[in-house]
Amino acid sequence: MKYYKQIITSIAFICSTNIQSQVITREDSLSAGLIAKNAPTVISGYGQAKVEYDLKNRTGVANLTRNVLFIGHRFSNKISFFSEMEIEDAKIVGGKPSGEISMEQLFLKFNINRNNYIIGGLFIPRIGIINENHLPTTFNSNDRPFVEQLVIPSTWRELGISVYGQIPKIPGLNYSAAIINGLSCAGFEQGSGLREGRFEGSNASASNLAVTGALLYYVKHFRIQASTYYGGSAGLSKKQGDSLHIDYGAFGTPVSLSEVNIQYNGTKGLHFKALGTYVSIKDADKINLAYANNTPSSMYGYYVELGYNIFQAIDKLKTQSMLLFARYESMDLNASVPKNGIEDGLQQKQYIVAGLHYQPLKGVSVKLDYVYRVTGEYNKALYVTNPYATNTPFYTNYQFINLGIGYSF
Repeated sequence: MKYYKQIITSIAFICSTNIQSQVITREDSLSAGLIAKNAPTVISGYGQAKVEYDLKNRTGVANLTRNVLFIGHRFSNKISFFSEMEIEDAKIVGGKPSGEISMEQLFLKFNINRNNYIIGGLFIPRIGIINENHLPTTFNSNDRPFVEQLVIPSTWRELGISVYGQIPKIPGLNYSAAIINGLSCAGFEQGSGLREGRFEGSNASASNLAVTGALLYYVKHFRIQASTYYGGSAGLSKKQGDSLHIDYGAFGTPVSLSEVNIQYNGTKGLHFKALGTYVSIKDADKINLAYANNTPSSMYGYYVELGYNIFQAIDKLKTQSMLLFARYESMDLNASVPKNGIEDGLQQKQYIVAGLHYQPLKGVSVKLDYVYRVTGEYNKALYVTNPYATNTPFYTNYQFINLGIGYSF
């Protein structure tokens, strides 16, 4: 809570809302770098880079993972503008698999009163931990938690309208509710869950819709959240839907996702977080019949992370942070499959991640971590392989060492 109080004055010029609202709860770059000054326009950003070494294959990769530019503008005490433009993997090369330039967020914010506001445009719904809070200085490993990449497809942003606020009679209790465009089941892919079904603001179908809501509660050193999503995934015309035998309409061929998470940041250097999520796709059999993409009927994932700030007990170093952390993750991306689906042990994944996260000051991170990944055996029926003599060996476990930097300002 100390950090939240410090940034209140920093962002007062761009929003007139309460400490428990979206913009002030350190939710991504909406608060990063918004220093107090008279100018109504603010520029800030964040980014990260890492070197990954594969201990199994003895190969390494260095990558500028992302760089994000944030621009905010206050039109008045009631109306503000927020935007984020992201470049992934350093550059874009025509005709070759490479990086991506995309708008991560772009919306207008309308203050209703001190406790409530509305946003409209391209925004990130309040789902999970990383989806909103994905600054590289707010999570400990070089990679974002894998459950929140593969089960919850963070960073998940869509076009729509949302209301945020807090309930004054229950201090610390916040709510959000949104209506956004739905997903595209034609984009679902084996091994990536819902991820490729996102529109991300690009020619999104407005024929199918989704609703999402969350309750967020702050009590002492705890942050507790529960959220849910329900939406259609087939934005088709009647003719297209009938020909593919897929239910169309606003909530046709529905996808539902629920998650709960809890975070603890104590005064004695102890940090804890846990998250669990479940996805249901009840018409997976119809999707597979139409697109042959082996969509599962359900997926789940969870993780638990524990950390301790080694510098907490050293008076001379209390302005810095050296967090020793460990995280366990487990997921099954085909927890259940329809009759026309194919089970794949490769989608049963477990991760052990441990390392150090050093912050010499707020906004700067240096990270070193070790990743141990275990999967089941892959199903040969799903993968085209080379002849046996040249086929790359398959391993059910891999180990990686990552070294990286991150920043936000």
